[in-house]
Amino acid sequence: MITLYDCATAPSPRRARILLAEKGVPHETVQVDLRSGEQMGEAFRRVNPQCTVPALVTDEGVVLTDNAAIAAYLEARFPEPPLLGRTALDKAEIASWQWRVEFEGLLPVADALRNSSPAMVNRALPGPVDFAQIPELAQRGLARVQGFFTLLDERLADREFIAAGQFSIADITAVVVVDFARVVKLRPGGEHPNLLRWRAAMQARGSMG
Repeated sequence: MITLYDCATAPSPRRARILLAEKGVPHETVQVDLRSGEQMGEAFRRVNPQCTVPALVTDEGVVLTDNAAIAAYLEARFPEPPLLGRTALDKAEIASWQWRVEFEGLLPVADALRNSSPAMVNRALPGPVDFAQIPELAQRGLARVQGFFTLLDERLADREFIAAGQFSIADITAVVVVDFARVVKLRPGGEHPNLLRWRAAMQARGSMG
């Protein structure tokens, strides 16, 4: 059976969890305690030398160590419902917005957190190599997240979903980003009515818990 190496409190594996739930894929879950540094231990390094979650072990025994690979595999193996698009143009639009959500939303939140948290001194980037914090990146990250909220609110002014008129991986990633931003004390407010409406609709899907 497919096995997901997960961490219930981390944003990146949450993306894989939602994807698996939306596709209804049976799987086993192994929790990795990031707070205690379990991902840096020898046992998990044998699973994923990059020391990151999620990691997904396929039925064939291949280990996929990033969300892009996990999404590509699950979409090809379990094509319904399609979460990366069905037509060529839909696939392109979803891929474009997935990239924007990651680059303009997820990375800025991560920059703001990892470059400011006392718990992440010398851990400004995930993975096996230590990197020092850069406080200026934290400040820039906060400003970029606020701009991202505005971007999404404008995008969702006349749309139910972010891309291609369908629920997609771009919506999954955006939900995770909006919720993740709370760790740096940022969240959508009254100035983002479309974003708030969309987030409430996403919660009703049942896969976002």
